Amino acid sequence: MTHLQFNLDMDLLKESVINSNLDMVIKSALVLVLNEFMEKERDDYLQVAAYERSTERRDYRNGYYERELILGIGKLKLKVPRTRNGEFSTSVFEKYERCDQALVLSMLEMVINGVSTRRVTHIVEQLCGENISKSFVSSLTQKLDPIINEWSKRPLNVMYYPYVFADAMYIKVREHNRVVSKAVYIATAITEKNRREILGLSVDHAEDFESWSRFFQYLKSRGLQSPKLVISDAHQGLQKAIQRDFIGTTWQRCTVHFKRNIIEKLPKKDSGEIRMMIKRVFEAVTMEDIRRFKNELMNQYVDESKYAKALETLDEGFEDAVQYLNFPEKLHPHIRSTNSLERLNQEVRRREKVIRIFPNTQSAFRLVGAVLMQYQEAYSMRKTLINN
Repeated sequence: MTHLQFNLDMDLLKESVINSNLDMVIKSALVLVLNEFMEKERDDYLQVAAYERSTERRDYRNGYYERELILGIGKLKLKVPRTRNGEFSTSVFEKYERCDQALVLSMLEMVINGVSTRRVTHIVEQLCGENISKSFVSSLTQKLDPIINEWSKRPLNVMYYPYVFADAMYIKVREHNRVVSKAVYIATAITEKNRREILGLSVDHAEDFESWSRFFQYLKSRGLQSPKLVISDAHQGLQKAIQRDFIGTTWQRCTVHFKRNIIEKLPKKDSGEIRMMIKRVFEAVTMEDIRRFKNELMNQYVDESKYAKALETLDEGFEDAVQYLNFPEKLHPHIRSTNSLERLNQEVRRREKVIRIFPNTQSAFRLVGAVLMQYQEAYSMRKTLINN
């Protein structure tokens, strides 16, 4: 039997098809190429060419049947070879299934990156030349659910997380024919090996004590132990939940939010000098220095009524905002604020803005979870925050 040197790179072919404006002549040529490839496959299976006699023959040809293959140029009608016993199967459609799987993954990636179902549907139609229903696209995106659910329920008792960050952001969700605001709770951490890790997320009705407590209980149910330090803003419900659910844990008020709260109380004019002194306070690297700088600031401006509200805010929140100084100095830039979590929230927000209103809570959990999983993978590939 004559062996043909016939190689067909389906990935390259698919890319060529998608990126080209093929007319009917080239489309017909593509049909001929694929039909010829399948014919060769049947010859190899039979171990004998057409009209050739051989004792090694495995079976006999039994004509063809038509089957459609959808590529970027639309439908291709192919003649699929058959054998009498029906055991022969071409690999063309199997390879297409892999292409199709890549297409599905591409759609999932589009969803992760904040492309709405409507836009995904349009892209698929442009790519395949076929009408794809929104419900079909939605069913594909739901393939993410078991993956994200498994990740969100993974055990947290395999290591200790001494520093935990907590924050919430708001999204819009359609519920019972109304558009409502919901809170997305996200917790991240720094491990004992000084690596960042995303612990989990939850979508709840509002940001209050009970909701925060449910979120912390969910983390604890997965094995999270009380950390040394929880870093967050000064939301009262969040503070109360930390105090109740993490016995023996110190709360660190985010210094960025705290300084912003102080400066908002200052007059816009003629406050340059006190602003510089506030900055000096929070640039201190030891507990002794930060207390001394704070006392100097308070004593210098104690009699100026225009600064009274700012000084009162500083004095009331000072102790909670300097707890990071009780921990290793190399970690200070990383544990004194929620900046790292705020940046993560911004990435979620960038994708969420495209969708604007989620059709349900599960779709919100799906997108946010997919984004967080992406960033967790990026975190795992980075070096440690500090050199040990």
